[in-house]
Amino acid sequence: MTHFGIICPPYVGHLNPLSVLGRELKSRGHRVTFLQIPDLEEKVVSEGLNFSPIGTATYQPGTMAETFKELAQLSEIEALQYSVNFCREMAEIICRDGPGAIATLGIEALIVDQLEIVGETVAEGLGLPCICVSSGQAIHRRAEVPPFFTPWGYSHQWWARARNQVAYYLLDRSCRPILQVINAYRQRWHLPPYPHIYASHTKLAHLSQQPAAFDFPIPDLPAQFHYVGPLRDRGSQSLSFPFERLTGQPLIYASLGSVQNTKHHLFHAIAAACADLDVQLVITHGGGMDAATVRSLAGNPLVVDYAPQLEVLARADLTITHGGMNTVLDSLSQGVPLVAIPITFEQPGNAARIRWTKTGEVISLRRLQVPILQRTIQRVLTQKTYRQQAQQMQRAIAQSGGVNRAATLIERVVGSELVSVASE
Repeated sequence: MTHFGIICPPYVGHLNPLSVLGRELKSRGHRVTFLQIPDLEEKVVSEGLNFSPIGTATYQPGTMAETFKELAQLSEIEALQYSVNFCREMAEIICRDGPGAIATLGIEALIVDQLEIVGETVAEGLGLPCICVSSGQAIHRRAEVPPFFTPWGYSHQWWARARNQVAYYLLDRSCRPILQVINAYRQRWHLPPYPHIYASHTKLAHLSQQPAAFDFPIPDLPAQFHYVGPLRDRGSQSLSFPFERLTGQPLIYASLGSVQNTKHHLFHAIAAACADLDVQLVITHGGGMDAATVRSLAGNPLVVDYAPQLEVLARADLTITHGGMNTVLDSLSQGVPLVAIPITFEQPGNAARIRWTKTGEVISLRRLQVPILQRTIQRVLTQKTYRQQAQQMQRAIAQSGGVNRAATLIERVVGSELVSVASE
Protein backbone atom coordinates (compact mmCIF):
# COMPACT_ATOMS: atom_id res chain seq x y z
CA MET A 1 0.00 0.00 0.00
CA THR A 2 1.06 3.57 -0.64
CA HIS A 3 1.48 6.54 1.72
CA PHE A 4 -0.03 9.55 -0.07
CA GLY A 5 0.59 13.16 0.90
CA ILE A 6 -1.99 15.81 -0.06
CA ILE A 7 -1.07 19.44 -0.75
CA CYS A 8 -3.85 21.93 -1.44
CA PRO A 9 -4.90 25.52 -0.71
CA PRO A 10 -6.19 25.96 2.86
CA TYR A 11 -9.74 26.63 1.70
CA VAL A 12 -12.78 24.50 2.53
CA GLY A 13 -13.73 24.30 -1.16
CA HIS A 14 -10.47 22.44 -1.82
CA LEU A 15 -10.13 20.56 1.47
CA ASN A 16 -13.57 18.97 1.26
CA PRO A 17 -13.26 17.17 -2.12
CA LEU A 18 -9.67 16.14 -1.45
CA SER A 19 -10.71 14.79 1.95
CA VAL A 20 -13.29 12.64 0.20
CA LEU A 21 -10.59 11.37 -2.13
CA GLY A 22 -8.31 10.76 0.83
CA ARG A 23 -10.95 8.74 2.66
CA GLU A 24 -11.57 6.63 -0.44
CA LEU A 25 -7.87 5.85 -0.72
CA LYS A 26 -7.74 5.10 3.02
CA SER A 27 -10.66 2.67 2.64
CA ARG A 28 -8.56 0.81 0.07
CA GLY A 29 -5.75 0.32 2.58
CA HIS A 30 -3.56 3.31 1.78
CA ARG A 31 -2.27 5.88 4.24
CA VAL A 32 -3.17 9.53 3.60
CA THR A 33 -1.64 12.62 5.22
CA PHE A 34 -2.46 16.28 4.61
CA LEU A 35 0.50 18.66 4.71
CA GLN A 36 -1.06 21.92 5.90
CA ILE A 37 -0.72 25.00 8.08
CA PRO A 38 -1.68 24.48 11.76
CA ASP A 39 -5.02 26.29 11.41
CA LEU A 40 -6.41 23.33 9.45
CA GLU A 41 -5.50 20.50 11.86
CA GLU A 42 -8.95 20.23 13.47
CA LYS A 43 -10.68 20.22 10.08
CA VAL A 44 -8.43 17.50 8.62
CA VAL A 45 -8.54 15.28 11.69
CA SER A 46 -12.35 15.55 11.76
CA GLU A 47 -12.31 14.04 8.25
CA GLY A 48 -10.57 10.95 9.62
CA LEU A 49 -7.24 11.65 7.93
CA ASN A 50 -3.67 12.19 9.11
CA PHE A 51 -2.32 15.70 9.52
CA SER A 52 1.26 16.98 9.40
CA PRO A 53 1.75 20.68 10.23
CA ILE A 54 4.05 22.79 8.06
CA GLY A 55 5.06 26.38 8.54
CA THR A 56 5.10 26.16 12.34
CA ALA A 57 8.31 28.20 12.62
CA THR A 58 6.99 31.23 10.76
CA TYR A 59 3.25 30.92 10.28
CA GLN A 60 1.16 32.92 12.71
CA PRO A 61 -1.99 31.06 13.82
CA GLY A 62 -5.11 32.92 12.83
CA THR A 63 -3.54 34.50 9.74
CA MET A 64 -5.83 32.51 7.47
CA ALA A 65 -8.94 33.80 9.25
CA GLU A 66 -7.70 37.36 8.86
CA THR A 67 -6.99 36.74 5.17
CA PHE A 68 -10.50 35.39 4.65
CA LYS A 69 -11.93 38.39 6.49
CA GLU A 70 -10.13 40.76 4.13
CA LEU A 71 -10.99 38.71 1.03
CA ALA A 72 -14.67 38.78 1.97
CA GLN A 73 -14.61 42.56 1.60
CA LEU A 74 -13.18 42.42 -1.93
CA SER A 75 -14.49 41.34 -5.32
CA GLU A 76 -13.30 40.68 -8.84
CA ILE A 77 -9.66 41.61 -9.63
CA GLU A 78 -9.05 43.27 -6.25
CA ALA A 79 -9.63 39.95 -4.47
CA LEU A 80 -7.24 38.17 -6.81
CA GLN A 81 -4.53 40.77 -6.23
CA TYR A 82 -4.95 40.62 -2.46
CA SER A 83 -4.58 36.84 -2.40
CA VAL A 84 -1.19 36.87 -4.18
CA ASN A 85 0.80 37.62 -1.02
CA PHE A 86 -0.91 34.85 0.95
CA CYS A 87 -0.30 32.41 -1.92
CA ARG A 88 3.36 33.46 -2.05
CA GLU A 89 3.72 32.77 1.68
CA MET A 90 2.09 29.36 1.25
CA ALA A 91 4.46 28.51 -1.61
CA GLU A 92 7.44 29.42 0.58
CA ILE A 93 6.12 27.29 3.47
CA ILE A 94 5.48 24.26 1.27
CA CYS A 95 8.88 24.41 -0.43
CA ARG A 96 10.76 25.07 2.81
CA ASP A 97 9.01 22.59 5.11
CA GLY A 98 7.38 20.10 2.75
CA PRO A 99 10.43 18.01 1.75
CA GLY A 100 11.52 17.40 5.36
CA ALA A 101 8.01 16.42 6.47
CA ILE A 102 7.61 14.13 3.48
CA ALA A 103 10.92 12.37 4.19
CA THR A 104 10.19 12.01 7.91
CA LEU A 105 6.71 10.59 7.31
CA GLY A 106 7.81 8.27 4.53
CA ILE A 107 5.33 9.70 2.03
CA GLU A 108 5.70 7.90 -1.31
CA ALA A 109 3.47 9.93 -3.65
CA LEU A 110 1.86 13.37 -3.70
CA ILE A 111 -1.65 14.45 -4.64
CA VAL A 112 -1.51 18.16 -5.45
CA ASP A 113 -4.34 20.60 -6.07
CA GLN A 114 -3.80 22.52 -9.31
CA LEU A 115 -4.13 25.84 -7.46
CA GLU A 116 -1.25 24.85 -5.15
CA ILE A 117 0.95 24.03 -8.11
CA VAL A 118 4.13 24.42 -6.05
CA GLY A 119 3.41 20.91 -4.79
CA GLU A 120 4.43 19.54 -8.17
CA THR A 121 7.82 21.21 -7.77
CA VAL A 122 8.28 19.52 -4.40
CA ALA A 123 7.37 16.14 -5.92
CA GLU A 124 9.73 16.71 -8.84
CA GLY A 125 12.56 17.77 -6.55
CA LEU A 126 12.12 14.63 -4.44
CA GLY A 127 11.56 12.31 -7.40
CA LEU A 128 8.10 11.30 -6.18
CA PRO A 129 5.06 10.36 -8.29
CA CYS A 130 2.63 13.28 -8.47
CA ILE A 131 -1.08 13.46 -9.27
CA CYS A 132 -2.68 16.83 -10.07
CA VAL A 133 -6.31 17.36 -9.02
CA SER A 134 -8.44 20.30 -10.11
CA SER A 135 -10.78 20.71 -7.16
CA GLY A 136 -11.93 23.92 -8.76
CA GLN A 137 -12.16 24.69 -12.44
CA ALA A 138 -9.68 22.75 -14.56
CA ILE A 139 -7.16 25.28 -15.86
CA HIS A 140 -6.13 24.71 -19.46
CA ARG A 141 -3.34 27.10 -20.46
CA ARG A 142 -4.39 27.21 -24.11
CA ALA A 143 -5.01 30.23 -26.32
CA GLU A 144 -8.60 29.30 -27.14
CA VAL A 145 -9.57 28.72 -23.49
CA PRO A 146 -10.30 31.91 -21.52
CA PRO A 147 -8.48 32.25 -18.18
CA PHE A 148 -10.40 30.93 -15.20
CA PHE A 149 -11.02 34.39 -13.70
CA THR A 150 -12.75 35.80 -16.81
CA PRO A 151 -16.42 35.56 -17.84
CA TRP A 152 -15.59 34.99 -21.49
CA GLY A 153 -16.92 32.19 -23.67
CA TYR A 154 -14.96 29.69 -25.73
CA SER A 155 -13.91 30.72 -29.23
CA HIS A 156 -11.31 29.86 -31.88
CA GLN A 157 -11.56 33.34 -33.41
CA TRP A 158 -8.22 35.15 -33.65
CA TRP A 159 -9.42 38.08 -31.57
CA ALA A 160 -10.59 35.77 -28.76
CA ARG A 161 -7.28 33.91 -28.74
CA ALA A 162 -5.37 37.20 -28.65
CA ARG A 163 -7.55 38.49 -25.82
CA ASN A 164 -7.01 35.28 -23.84
CA GLN A 165 -3.25 35.39 -24.30
CA VAL A 166 -3.12 38.97 -23.05
CA ALA A 167 -5.12 37.93 -19.97
CA TYR A 168 -2.78 35.00 -19.32
CA TYR A 169 0.19 37.37 -19.60
CA LEU A 170 -1.40 39.68 -17.03
CA LEU A 171 -2.10 36.68 -14.77
CA ASP A 172 1.56 35.61 -14.89
CA ARG A 173 2.67 39.17 -14.28
CA SER A 174 0.41 39.62 -11.23
CA CYS A 175 1.48 36.23 -9.86
CA ARG A 176 5.18 36.95 -10.37
CA PRO A 177 5.87 36.91 -6.59
CA ILE A 178 4.56 33.33 -6.43
CA LEU A 179 6.55 32.26 -9.49
CA GLN A 180 9.69 33.82 -8.05
CA VAL A 181 9.41 31.66 -4.93
CA ILE A 182 8.74 28.51 -6.95
CA ASN A 183 11.57 29.14 -9.39
CA ALA A 184 14.05 29.97 -6.63
CA TYR A 185 13.50 26.49 -5.21
CA ARG A 186 13.47 24.92 -8.67
CA GLN A 187 16.89 26.44 -9.31
CA ARG A 188 18.10 25.17 -5.94
CA TRP A 189 16.87 21.67 -6.84
CA HIS A 190 18.37 21.86 -10.37
CA LEU A 191 14.99 21.96 -12.11
CA PRO A 192 14.08 24.12 -15.13
CA PRO A 193 12.09 27.27 -14.27
CA TYR A 194 8.32 27.58 -14.66
CA PRO A 195 7.41 30.30 -17.18
CA HIS A 196 3.72 30.28 -16.25
CA ILE A 197 1.51 29.96 -13.19
CA TYR A 198 -1.12 27.23 -12.75
CA ALA A 199 0.10 25.08 -15.65
CA SER A 200 0.25 21.46 -14.49
CA HIS A 201 3.30 19.50 -15.66
CA THR A 202 2.34 16.12 -14.24
CA LYS A 203 2.90 13.23 -16.60
CA LEU A 204 0.96 10.65 -14.58
CA ALA A 205 -2.62 11.94 -14.15
CA HIS A 206 -4.52 15.20 -13.97
CA LEU A 207 -8.01 14.69 -12.53
CA SER A 208 -10.83 17.23 -12.74
CA GLN A 209 -13.96 17.44 -10.59
CA GLN A 210 -15.88 18.57 -13.65
CA PRO A 211 -17.61 16.15 -15.96
CA ALA A 212 -16.48 16.67 -19.54
CA ALA A 213 -19.93 18.05 -20.36
CA PHE A 214 -19.36 20.97 -17.98
CA ASP A 215 -16.39 22.36 -19.82
CA PHE A 216 -15.71 23.97 -23.13
CA PRO A 217 -15.20 21.55 -26.07
CA ILE A 218 -11.42 21.38 -25.79
CA PRO A 219 -9.84 19.07 -28.39
CA ASP A 220 -6.63 17.07 -28.07
CA LEU A 221 -6.45 16.97 -24.30
CA PRO A 222 -3.38 15.17 -22.91
CA ALA A 223 -3.85 11.45 -22.39
CA GLN A 224 -3.25 11.86 -18.66
CA PHE A 225 -6.15 14.31 -18.27
CA HIS A 226 -9.37 12.80 -16.91
CA TYR A 227 -12.75 14.37 -16.14
CA VAL A 228 -13.83 12.25 -13.17
CA GLY A 229 -16.71 14.37 -11.88
CA PRO A 230 -17.44 15.54 -8.32
CA LEU A 231 -15.43 13.99 -5.50
CA ARG A 232 -18.25 13.19 -3.10
CA ASP A 233 -19.27 10.45 -0.70
CA ARG A 234 -21.92 9.84 1.91
CA GLY A 235 -19.46 9.30 4.72
CA SER A 236 -19.64 12.74 6.28
CA GLN A 237 -21.99 13.26 9.20
CA SER A 238 -25.22 14.80 8.01
CA LEU A 239 -25.95 18.31 9.27
CA SER A 240 -29.25 18.97 10.94
CA PHE A 241 -31.82 20.95 8.98
CA PRO A 242 -35.46 21.90 9.73
CA PHE A 243 -37.01 20.01 6.83
CA GLU A 244 -40.34 20.23 8.63
CA ARG A 245 -40.37 23.97 7.90
CA LEU A 246 -40.40 23.47 4.14
CA THR A 247 -43.73 24.65 2.76
CA GLY A 248 -43.97 22.75 -0.52
CA GLN A 249 -43.58 25.93 -2.57
CA PRO A 250 -40.91 25.96 -5.28
CA LEU A 251 -37.67 25.88 -3.30
CA ILE A 252 -34.77 28.24 -4.01
CA TYR A 253 -31.46 27.41 -2.35
CA ALA A 254 -28.98 30.30 -1.95
CA SER A 255 -25.34 30.04 -0.88
CA LEU A 256 -22.26 32.24 -1.32
CA GLY A 257 -19.77 29.62 -0.15
CA SER A 258 -17.30 29.83 2.73
CA VAL A 259 -15.28 32.95 1.80
CA GLN A 260 -17.82 35.38 0.31
CA ASN A 261 -20.50 34.64 2.90
CA THR A 262 -20.24 38.03 4.62
CA LYS A 263 -21.40 39.99 1.57
CA HIS A 264 -24.68 40.95 3.20
CA HIS A 265 -25.79 43.18 0.33
CA LEU A 266 -25.96 40.10 -1.91
CA PHE A 267 -28.08 38.18 0.58
CA HIS A 268 -30.34 41.23 0.89
CA ALA A 269 -30.72 41.42 -2.90
CA ILE A 270 -31.52 37.72 -3.13
CA ALA A 271 -34.10 37.93 -0.34
CA ALA A 272 -35.71 41.03 -1.85
CA ALA A 273 -35.90 39.41 -5.30
CA CYS A 274 -37.67 36.35 -3.87
CA ALA A 275 -39.94 38.16 -1.39
CA ASP A 276 -42.81 38.79 -3.83
CA LEU A 277 -42.55 35.44 -5.64
CA ASP A 278 -44.47 32.28 -4.83
CA VAL A 279 -41.32 30.49 -3.66
CA GLN A 280 -39.58 29.48 -0.45
CA LEU A 281 -36.06 30.79 -0.11
CA VAL A 282 -33.49 28.85 1.91
CA ILE A 283 -30.27 30.73 2.70
CA THR A 284 -27.18 29.12 4.17
CA HIS A 285 -24.49 31.59 5.20
CA GLY A 286 -21.85 29.59 7.04
CA GLY A 287 -21.78 31.99 9.97
CA GLY A 288 -21.49 35.05 7.76
CA MET A 289 -24.57 36.81 9.17
CA ASP A 290 -25.61 37.61 12.71
CA ALA A 291 -29.17 37.40 14.02
CA ALA A 292 -29.90 41.08 13.45
CA THR A 293 -28.84 40.86 9.80
CA VAL A 294 -30.99 37.77 9.30
CA ARG A 295 -34.02 39.57 10.76
CA SER A 296 -33.47 42.47 8.35
CA LEU A 297 -33.81 40.29 5.25
CA ALA A 298 -36.92 40.92 3.14
CA GLY A 299 -39.69 38.34 3.07
CA ASN A 300 -39.54 35.29 5.27
CA PRO A 301 -36.56 33.22 4.14
CA LEU A 302 -35.50 30.11 6.01
CA VAL A 303 -31.96 30.99 7.11
CA VAL A 304 -29.44 28.57 8.59
CA ASP A 305 -25.72 28.70 9.31
CA TYR A 306 -25.06 25.40 7.52
CA ALA A 307 -27.16 22.91 5.61
CA PRO A 308 -26.74 19.36 4.28
CA GLN A 309 -26.31 20.75 0.79
CA LEU A 310 -27.04 17.67 -1.31
CA GLU A 311 -30.10 16.76 0.75
CA VAL A 312 -31.59 20.24 0.42
CA LEU A 313 -30.72 20.48 -3.27
CA ALA A 314 -32.54 17.20 -3.86
CA ARG A 315 -35.73 19.15 -3.06
CA ALA A 316 -34.76 22.41 -4.76
CA ASP A 317 -36.05 23.98 -7.97
CA LEU A 318 -33.30 26.58 -8.34
CA THR A 319 -29.91 27.44 -6.87
CA ILE A 320 -28.60 30.98 -6.49
CA THR A 321 -24.84 30.89 -6.09
CA HIS A 322 -21.62 32.88 -6.32
CA GLY A 323 -20.46 30.26 -8.80
CA GLY A 324 -18.11 28.20 -6.63
CA MET A 325 -17.39 24.86 -8.30
CA ASN A 326 -18.60 22.67 -5.43
CA THR A 327 -22.02 24.33 -5.15
CA VAL A 328 -22.39 24.38 -8.94
CA LEU A 329 -21.59 20.68 -9.27
CA ASP A 330 -23.75 19.73 -6.29
CA SER A 331 -26.68 21.58 -7.84
CA LEU A 332 -26.20 20.00 -11.26
CA SER A 333 -25.76 16.55 -9.71
CA GLN A 334 -29.35 16.95 -8.53
CA GLY A 335 -30.54 18.30 -11.88
CA VAL A 336 -31.18 21.77 -10.43
CA PRO A 337 -30.59 24.84 -12.67
CA LEU A 338 -28.71 27.88 -11.41
CA VAL A 339 -28.57 31.63 -11.26
CA ALA A 340 -24.94 32.62 -10.76
CA ILE A 341 -23.66 35.92 -9.39
CA PRO A 342 -19.88 35.46 -9.79
CA ILE A 343 -17.70 37.47 -7.43
CA THR A 344 -14.03 36.62 -8.00
CA PHE A 345 -11.38 33.89 -8.49
CA GLU A 346 -12.66 31.12 -10.78
CA GLN A 347 -16.32 32.02 -10.32
CA PRO A 348 -16.63 34.07 -13.56
CA GLY A 349 -15.20 31.12 -15.50
CA ASN A 350 -17.61 28.71 -13.85
CA ALA A 351 -20.46 31.08 -14.66
CA ALA A 352 -19.30 31.16 -18.29
CA ARG A 353 -19.71 27.37 -18.36
CA ILE A 354 -23.20 27.66 -16.85
CA ARG A 355 -24.06 30.01 -19.69
CA TRP A 356 -22.34 27.77 -22.28
CA THR A 357 -24.22 24.65 -21.15
CA LYS A 358 -27.53 26.55 -20.77
CA THR A 359 -27.95 25.13 -17.26
CA GLY A 360 -28.79 28.55 -15.86
CA GLU A 361 -28.30 32.28 -16.14
CA VAL A 362 -25.57 34.67 -15.02
CA ILE A 363 -25.77 38.18 -13.58
CA SER A 364 -22.56 40.14 -13.11
CA LEU A 365 -22.02 42.11 -9.92
CA ARG A 366 -22.11 45.33 -11.90
CA ARG A 367 -25.55 44.52 -13.32
CA LEU A 368 -27.03 43.15 -10.11
CA GLN A 369 -30.28 44.91 -9.25
CA VAL A 370 -33.28 43.40 -7.49
CA PRO A 371 -35.66 43.71 -10.51
CA ILE A 372 -33.10 42.12 -12.84
CA LEU A 373 -32.46 39.29 -10.39
CA GLN A 374 -36.18 38.73 -9.87
CA ARG A 375 -36.86 38.50 -13.62
CA THR A 376 -33.92 36.12 -14.03
CA ILE A 377 -35.19 33.88 -11.23
CA GLN A 378 -38.64 33.76 -12.81
CA ARG A 379 -37.19 32.93 -16.22
CA VAL A 380 -35.06 30.05 -14.96
CA LEU A 381 -37.92 28.69 -12.84
CA THR A 382 -40.53 28.80 -15.60
CA GLN A 383 -38.62 27.94 -18.79
CA LYS A 384 -38.26 24.17 -18.97
CA THR A 385 -35.07 24.20 -21.02
CA TYR A 386 -32.96 25.16 -18.00
CA ARG A 387 -34.21 22.22 -15.96
CA GLN A 388 -33.79 19.91 -18.95
CA GLN A 389 -30.19 21.00 -19.50
CA ALA A 390 -29.46 20.63 -15.78
CA GLN A 391 -30.92 17.11 -15.84
CA GLN A 392 -28.75 16.28 -18.83
CA MET A 393 -25.75 17.43 -16.81
CA GLN A 394 -27.00 15.31 -13.90
CA ARG A 395 -26.78 12.23 -16.13
CA ALA A 396 -23.28 13.19 -17.29
CA ILE A 397 -22.13 13.55 -13.67
CA ALA A 398 -23.65 10.18 -12.75
CA GLN A 399 -21.65 8.55 -15.55
CA SER A 400 -18.35 10.31 -14.85
CA GLY A 401 -17.14 7.93 -12.16
CA GLY A 402 -16.54 10.31 -9.27
CA VAL A 403 -14.28 9.47 -6.37
CA ASN A 404 -14.21 5.73 -7.10
CA ARG A 405 -12.84 6.32 -10.60
CA ALA A 406 -10.41 8.95 -9.32
CA ALA A 407 -8.97 6.58 -6.71
CA THR A 408 -8.70 3.75 -9.23
CA LEU A 409 -6.81 5.96 -11.68
CA ILE A 410 -4.46 7.10 -8.93
CA GLU A 411 -3.76 3.55 -7.80
CA ARG A 412 -3.08 2.48 -11.37
CA VAL A 413 -0.61 5.20 -12.35
CA VAL A 414 1.14 5.51 -9.00
CA GLY A 415 1.44 1.76 -8.64
CA SER A 416 3.03 1.49 -12.08
CA GLU A 417 5.39 4.38 -11.33
CA LEU A 418 6.55 2.97 -8.01
CA VAL A 419 7.15 -0.44 -9.57
CA SER A 420 9.14 1.21 -12.37
CA VAL A 421 11.27 3.17 -9.89
CA ALA A 422 11.89 0.07 -7.76
CA SER A 423 13.09 -1.92 -10.78
CA GLU A 424 15.64 0.68 -11.83
